[in-house]
Amino acid sequence: MTMVPNKPYLTRAFYDWIVASECTPYLVVDTTVDYVEVPEDYIDNNQIVLNLSPVAIKDLQMHNRYISFSAQFAGKLEHIYVPIVAVSAIYAKENGRGMMFDSIDEDEGHPMLEPVPRTAAIPHDGSGDGD
Repeated sequence: MTMVPNKPYLTRAFYDWIVASECTPYLVVDTTVDYVEVPEDYIDNNQIVLNLSPVAIKDLQMHNRYISFSAQFAGKLEHIYVPIVAVSAIYAKENGRGMMFDSIDEDEGHPMLEPVPRTAAIPHDGSGDGD
């Protein structure tokens, strides 16, 4: 029996665990993946590390196909969109505990992991992709 990819579920679980532990969740994103929307000035070596602390961001949506939220970068509000396939790791800033994801995923090719543009994933009513 084919199972759905575990990456979105593990990402949400680690996020919840890190926040419940009163630590700061950091998300490492591979910015070479199609449709990643992050401030380009903060990309280093084709990746960006994003602070997902509830006090640092707003409107967090963690769906099976993407993560999106709004955050301030140098005083400017930015809308962040990360296809789940672009997530490389999630960890606690304070102690480094978390999870890294293999770049070659056993679920490669699964439709859930195909990156989709924000316009296809997030309906105008903000209801998400139905996950």
